[in-house]
Amino acid sequence: MTNRNSRNPIPELERAALTKPRPAPPLASPPVMARSRFPVWLMAALLLLVTMALYWPATRSDFINLDDPDSVTANVHVQHGLTLESMEWAFLNPVNSNWNPLTVLSHMVDCQLFGLKPSGHHLINVLFHALNAVLVFALLQQMTGATLRSLIVAALFAVHPLRVESVAWVAERKDVLSGFFGLLSLVFYARYAQGQIERAGESKRETFSSPLSNFTSGNYWFVFLFYLLGLLSKPMLVTLPFVMLLLDYWPLRRFELSTLNSDPSRAGSQLSATWRLVREKIPFFALATGTSIVTFVVQKGGGALAAGENLPLGARSGNALISYCRYLEKMFWPTDLAVFYPHPGVWPLATGFLAGVSILGISLLLLVQRRRYPFLLIGWLWFLGMLVPVIGLVQMGEQAMGDRYTYIPSLGVLILAVWGAYELTRRWRYHGVVLSVAGSVAIVLCMALTRQQLRHWQDSEALFRHALEVTENNYLAHFNLGMALDEKGQIDEAISQYQEAIRLKPDYEYAYNNLGIALGEKGQPDEAIRQFQKAIRLNPDYATLHYNLGNFLYKKGQIDEAIEQYQEAVELQPELAQAHYNLGIALYKKGQADEAIHQFQEVIRLRPDHVEARNNLGKILELKNKSNVRTADPVKP
Repeated sequence: MTNRNSRNPIPELERAALTKPRPAPPLASPPVMARSRFPVWLMAALLLLVTMALYWPATRSDFINLDDPDSVTANVHVQHGLTLESMEWAFLNPVNSNWNPLTVLSHMVDCQLFGLKPSGHHLINVLFHALNAVLVFALLQQMTGATLRSLIVAALFAVHPLRVESVAWVAERKDVLSGFFGLLSLVFYARYAQGQIERAGESKRETFSSPLSNFTSGNYWFVFLFYLLGLLSKPMLVTLPFVMLLLDYWPLRRFELSTLNSDPSRAGSQLSATWRLVREKIPFFALATGTSIVTFVVQKGGGALAAGENLPLGARSGNALISYCRYLEKMFWPTDLAVFYPHPGVWPLATGFLAGVSILGISLLLLVQRRRYPFLLIGWLWFLGMLVPVIGLVQMGEQAMGDRYTYIPSLGVLILAVWGAYELTRRWRYHGVVLSVAGSVAIVLCMALTRQQLRHWQDSEALFRHALEVTENNYLAHFNLGMALDEKGQIDEAISQYQEAIRLKPDYEYAYNNLGIALGEKGQPDEAIRQFQKAIRLNPDYATLHYNLGNFLYKKGQIDEAIEQYQEAVELQPELAQAHYNLGIALYKKGQADEAIHQFQEVIRLRPDHVEARNNLGKILELKNKSNVRTADPVKP
């Protein structure tokens, strides 16, 4: 008899094959392409050399008067070079309301090697950026096997005009340094993850069977070390553990492979596999949390969050959504780049709504296509997620956005664009040629725009004149241009720039301070004093304002009033050596020699190389000793 089920008989061998666990898919599915004539190491070397050649003009640029003084040119601790005392200072003292001690230490090494010659400081930035381009290439090529696409992404990352701010600005060493350690961390993470996958495949067991298994891998500890160094260079890397999880999804495919290696009969196997991937990142999340707390406390104490306290959450959220769209625009149309983009306060509601809808629409579209084109979603989430710390929901400073913030986040967009272009053209007859030509054209155009942008960074005057050309209501650009002109002796032009900065931002105490100094240089001491008094009303806790006001009061002969201002300055900032020195001069002029001696001794303690303080202290002590000499009574017979 014929069995009812024999209609489509399944041989026993085939039935057994159907019930076998599915084999794990390969790590990546690289395109079928002709083997490259050039070895990978040669491509990396060419990428390094081209990047350094492109940015070489930056080594001829000067320091600029924004953040560079705090970081290097006016920071005596940094200028002392690398010593035990300076290393301790770097870890215990924030610079510019930021705690990035490793970056500060790198500036100290530069000062020890190059002094205050800007060429050496710029050269180190260029070198780190070139190395970062090579690391991007190595990371993508290692994870995907797609050499051409990895090279195009790395090259676009290297030569894109948005990189100029991070490379040509000495104070932004933190971008290239944190990028270096962050990329190294990802390179070793990819090696660690691939090793875990290989071991799981060989043993036919679940990936990460033990919570402690990851601690036995040397690569894991390299990931941890480089991530820590990256956070000490710039806290923006707090979102890097999320990037690791994104890479687990694609191109490493660890979510899929972990599920396949799990017991399919056990309920919640996918959730369990996901938890294993999250669990191994717990030490990194702990580092990120600790760094976030330290950063918040430091920036709160330094006043960097003061601007955001005056902005409601709605205004900050609107600016965040619009900034995402503006960053995307500048990624694909990198023009009108400026060192500072003024915060508009409140954007029009319709503009913010449109930006939010656009971001949500793109996110949903890529989410729907995640199985077919996972790289699109991963690139998009990389971009969105890595910008979260600086997108403005917690407002730091008074800028709306910053080109420098795209340094590592831009990689997500580049991956999305290059891998997307490959998928779009993969069925074309000459798709390899098309992709190569399109990538080459984009790289050449970016190189031309980058060279043009580098010219604006030759000095402060050029930089801020350009900023005024491409932005509106830019009070900071007017202020810093005024400082650059003042330094060149163009006092009238500087005064005009300070007055314009005050017009745009009437509560800008620094502009009143600099305007007062400029007016004093023009021989208008009374008007200068009025400007300092306005500044002090706006910020009574700023020691420099009291010091400057004291100087002009002293010049007018108002010694008692000058002493009051100097005393206020040293109380607010005890390490302000020059205020101690001038206070000593004023006290001695009032006949208070003992108090003057104390002030000069304090100056010498703070600055042992202060020659004038040593001379004045010696003279006062000599005169004091002479006045205390008594004549001996005649000896009686």
